[in-house]
Amino acid sequence: MANSQLSFLVLALSCILSVSADVYLSIDCGTSDSYKDTNLLDWTGDDNYIKNGESHTVQSNSSISRALDTLRVFTTRNKNCYRIDSIRKGRVLVRASFNYGNYDNRSSPPSFDLHFDGNYWATVRTSSMGNVYYEVIYSMKKDWISVCLAQTEQGQFPFISALEIRGLEANMYRYGDDTLEIYNYPLFLRTRVAFGSNSTVRYADDHYDRIWSPVSVARGSRLTQATSNATFGGGTFVAELPPPAVMKNAVTAVSRNSTINLNMGLPSFEIPVYANWYFSEVAQLQPNETRTFTLHVNNASTPPFSPPYDNCSEWYISNFSLSSNDTITLVPTANSTLPPLINAMEIFSLGDALTNGTNTNDVEGLASLQRAFDVLQDWNGDPCLPANYTWDWIQCNTDNTPRVTALFLGSFGLSGILPNFSSMNALQKIDLHNNSLNGSIPVFLGTLPSLNELNLANNNFGGSVPASLSQRNGLNLTLSGNHNLCTSGNSCVSSESTQNTTNNSSGSEKIINHLSIIPAFIFIIWFVVGVQYS
Repeated sequence: MANSQLSFLVLALSCILSVSADVYLSIDCGTSDSYKDTNLLDWTGDDNYIKNGESHTVQSNSSISRALDTLRVFTTRNKNCYRIDSIRKGRVLVRASFNYGNYDNRSSPPSFDLHFDGNYWATVRTSSMGNVYYEVIYSMKKDWISVCLAQTEQGQFPFISALEIRGLEANMYRYGDDTLEIYNYPLFLRTRVAFGSNSTVRYADDHYDRIWSPVSVARGSRLTQATSNATFGGGTFVAELPPPAVMKNAVTAVSRNSTINLNMGLPSFEIPVYANWYFSEVAQLQPNETRTFTLHVNNASTPPFSPPYDNCSEWYISNFSLSSNDTITLVPTANSTLPPLINAMEIFSLGDALTNGTNTNDVEGLASLQRAFDVLQDWNGDPCLPANYTWDWIQCNTDNTPRVTALFLGSFGLSGILPNFSSMNALQKIDLHNNSLNGSIPVFLGTLPSLNELNLANNNFGGSVPASLSQRNGLNLTLSGNHNLCTSGNSCVSSESTQNTTNNSSGSEKIINHLSIIPAFIFIIWFVVGVQYS
């Protein structure tokens, strides 16, 4: 373990917390339908959130639910992103589900990467045996959310079946320590279980629609299932608000001196972990009864503790490095007359610090291009991040807050007036050749401080070339194929004379133009002199 000591929170007092999260969106990917499911959740199709991709249906023998029977598959582009706008910034739970269902008759479930808001989320490994889902909890940095799927293996096409966003309370899953501001880090769910339950618990029993998987007692195990007779009528819980449907069940050790070993589903190598364990007494104890125990993580332990009745308490660890080789055990104290118990557990891996995303100036400039040209509007997600998955038509540097350094929009079918994207002041190269752009060449292009290559060939630009471009030293400027373009004033030249021009070649063109005026000037002088002496 990387940490030298544990940080624990024991909450036995009542905390009355209001439920106010207002973000609740369920997207059925690969369909246009809107409907209410058997859990009374409202679902909507994904047409308003993405345009690229192909809709498919799983084979009938792989049907799980209406939401998971359709999927959207992506066979083109480096990454494809859903973008959900107008989300109130706050703490959110985002869940992405994948039901392969042999939709392509290849019996070959693919693997691919999953991103959110420019951050790496997971490498998705889909299955022939049913649905797999991935869940992240984090604090939004913007008022929109993006979820992206990126191809990592040739011939293995990313797909998604469902995308769900649930708003959380601001203080949920926010425990940290002196060295960690937890709201700057994502929590990736590894396991969430309801001990002693015989069925999955989620909405409407859990207002936040968390999925609590049942862990019942197997025959011959060293555990006993217990059911609480508490009513939980006061709605008094700890900050994470575990639902009463979860807290009404528990498992206990078989005897007073027995322990409970907890399997946290961790890998064989150490990872930073954020974990919550929930406890609630299942019955009102008699005066001669006590249930007191401690939680041990390897050689560290909590103080002795007794779960409250008709309420809940929580132990947690944050930013603690653990693996499957570490032992987590509930151990009864010497004076306890009852064995330890546990009701529920949540285990998360702690991700890297959340990125702030691509530089805001570049995001604004790219947005102006997308507003101007329909063909660019379906590019969503962070433009530059993660670093290996930039948009196909841009290039970015590797700064912590990356900048866009190049636009590759040649032969992209752009038509109309070029908008102002002067905020993208880190651009070094702009390629817009072979489109149908018209109007004047924008003056702002000559003000981009780092620009050294500009290709505007084979468009319909007209008017004069801005002096900020034609007189700029070191600029590789390509203008061929713009038949209405003028070099300066009203002096138009053929497109051939403007190919691959730089500041030096512009000077040569001016000398040639001036020489062409000399014969006409001599003729005028001869004519005037001849008239005077005739």
